[in-house]
Amino acid sequence: MITIDTSTDFGKRIVRQLDDEVMVWLTTVGTSGTPAPNPVWFLWHDDEILISSQPAKAKLHNIAGHPQVTVNFNATHSGGDVGVISGTAVVEESPISGAALAAYNAKYADAIVALGMTTDQFHADYSVLIRITPKKLRGF
Repeated sequence: MITIDTSTDFGKRIVRQLDDEVMVWLTTVGTSGTPAPNPVWFLWHDDEILISSQPAKAKLHNIAGHPQVTVNFNATHSGGDVGVISGTAVVEESPISGAALAAYNAKYADAIVALGMTTDQFHADYSVLIRITPKKLRGF
């Protein structure tokens, strides 16, 4: 588990990004050893990163074989605001639930509607939960 030093500008920015960013890049590693980055929606909840996924996606297979992952925030056009969280991912067959579900729905309500779905339809389709425990934070 990481501790984010919110007394620094970097720590303050990372906390803001964890709360406000809509999309991050989840990088898993395939069986060939090739990194596989994918843009994903996420929720920072109880010091973990939660990602809802559709079943049978390559990222789930990759995590099963190699649970070490990274989560990268988008950088600025000039390469600033870099933030990379390394951690260990676990695939849970149960969907996101409870307080995390309510927070996810609040964060992505408009985006889910833009997909032409209700929150119930979205979570029926994205029914697999990826839970990432952060181990290391780096960036500048």
